[in-house]
This record gives sequence, C-alpha cells and structure tokens, in this order.
Amino acid sequence: MTTVVDIRSLSFSYPPARKKSAPRVALDALSIQVHSGELFCLLGPNGSGKSTLFRLLSTLLEPPASAVSVFGHDLRSEPAAVRSAIGIVFQNPSLDKKLTVRENLLVFGRFFGMDRTKIATRADELLELFQLTDRAKDQVEPLSGGMKRRLSIARALIASPTILMLDEPTTGLDPQARHLLWDALQRLKRAGTTIVLTTHYMDEAEQLCDRLVVMDQAKIVAVGSPRQLITEHASREVLELRFPGGTDSLPNNALESIGDRYERLAERVIVGCENGEAAHARALDNGLDPESWLVRRSSLEDVFLRLTGRSLDE
Repeated sequence: MTTVVDIRSLSFSYPPARKKSAPRVALDALSIQVHSGELFCLLGPNGSGKSTLFRLLSTLLEPPASAVSVFGHDLRSEPAAVRSAIGIVFQNPSLDKKLTVRENLLVFGRFFGMDRTKIATRADELLELFQLTDRAKDQVEPLSGGMKRRLSIARALIASPTILMLDEPTTGLDPQARHLLWDALQRLKRAGTTIVLTTHYMDEAEQLCDRLVVMDQAKIVAVGSPRQLITEHASREVLELRFPGGTDSLPNNALESIGDRYERLAERVIVGCENGEAAHARALDNGLDPESWLVRRSSLEDVFLRLTGRSLDE
C-alpha cells in the first residue's frame, strides 16, 4: 500500500495562556500513516488532540519540520504543494448564499484556474454523485442541512483532490441525510479518493472506516480497523443493565463478578462478557435489580469506553 500521509514523532504545543504557565501539549509523539484509497478516521473526546491534528493536516497550523509529509511534500516547508492535493470541508463551511447550487461549484472551480468547460463537466458529475442535480438552479439558503453539507463536500472535490478531509461531516444531520452522505463517501473511496475524517459517531466510524486511530490526552491509544480494535479490546458480548435511579449506590463487589469488566455510567452499567445471558443471571444472583437489560455484540463504542473511560459526546 502506498503511504500518502506520513506522520512521524509529531509533537505540538500551544503557547501558554498566561505568563509563567506551561505550554499546553496538544499532540505528543504521534506516528501515523494513511494509505492511498483508504477511509481513515480520527476519534477522540474533546481535548484529545484530534482537532489539532486535523488542523495541522489542513495546513492551518505549522508543524515541526520533517514531522509530517503528504505525498512526499514536507508540510512545514511545502504547504502550497500539500494544499493542491487536498480538499477540506470544515464542520461549518461557508457557501455563497447569493449563488445557486451549481454556481457555487463553478465559481469555486475558477479559484483553481480550471478550464470553464472542465469545471462545468466536473460540476455536473458532482451534482449527480451527491443527488443534487434537481436542485442545481436553486438558491443555497432554502436547502436542508443535509443538502448544504453535500454541496460543501462537492465543492471541495471540484478540482479532483487526491485526499478529501472532512471535519465531523454528518453532525446535526437526520438519519436519512447521514446515510445519503455515507453512500457518496463510499463511492468516492471506491473511485480511489483517500478520505480522512473526524467524527463523534461510533456507528459512522464502524460503518465507513477502513482504519481508525483513537486519541486521548494528546496520544494515540489504539490504531487499526474497527473489527481489529473490537476483537482486541472488547469482549464478545455486552450486557447493559439500566438503573433509572442511578448507579452510585451499587456495590462494587456485586458488579465485579458479573463479567470480564464493567463500566459504571450515570444510569447504566456496561458489562463486557462472553455470554450475556449468563452474565445477566449472575447479576440477579448478586442481588442487582435493573429496570431493564439487553445483550448485544460488542461495538466500537465499547472499545472507546474501555480505552478512554468516557463517551465521545462528553
């Protein structure tokens, strides 16, 4: 596999907020490689460093020399060469509301010095890919949130960048809009586009990503495919016990023997185990009386909880 993004021993700190205070470490000796044609995901709670890493890769922040290269171009000394290879969509991109859907694509293409005929052809291709052809002549303002997000991504793709970078692309979208966008991203990946995205949605990472990195407190705590991480860091099944009155009063000794491990949340206890039905029977034998319970297969969220001890939407 060809490495298109190569990050080696990357550290980054923000200046101290006050005099005599220490700089804030945002990234601590990160090493990651992103391969050509894969969909790579950055996961992490607020303050983990994933947003800083995304901004560095977007050339908005300047990394140390020789720590990051994109297609062999050093991100610090050759940012222009990197920018020509990437398309970026931030969480709140600004579309030109005075223009129509299609005009937003045409105008953006001119920024790259593209031939007008080529821009028009490419715009029509993207409108079809993102199911916006029937809205091509509409103004941007009346569009739904999902349509605006799809248009923003289409605009970033007008010059056919090799790498598409997306910052939480489906935040705030309804389920139908999310799935439409997922389908478009999977089509792009199959066509050879490398995609790097951040997300707060575990199901999104599990459904879309070929590989992902979990970050916490400026460090990488795990990297691999969703299935690899689930196999390595989670039990086969999960038992969820719900206690609407709260879990603070539940005795530790009653929880510790239910399964392999447990996580105590506000109203739920998440138990990792090999057999959920047997674990539920042990919970009842230990005197626990949950209002409801369910058994499910382990997921990426369970991996995240085990590695970081908190949920992504904290």
